Amino acid sequence: MPKYYDFKICGYYLYFTAHCIVECMHVHASDARLTEGGSAKFFVRSSGEAVVRDRGRLSDHELSVICRFIKANYREMYLAWSKMSDQGFFEG
Repeated sequence: MPKYYDFKICGYYLYFTAHCIVECMHVHASDARLTEGGSAKFFVRSSGEAVVRDRGRLSDHELSVICRFIKANYREMYLAWSKMSDQGFFEG
């Protein structure tokens, strides 16, 4: 399961899975178990805006902090994503 970074944001790792690269760019946020159960899912637009698809167990504050982090780092995150997927940003 590729992590975008080795550190946590608000106590959550940001990652994607090899089986979900058929979708447009997105970010899962999960605790140390890195399971999709209870994790949040953010689709990422080409502007860096994150669209919350599933909030999981995250609080409003945690969602806000992670969305700001994605916005500030989406270009670097996209480089990791694009190594495994030819799907682009979320345009919906």
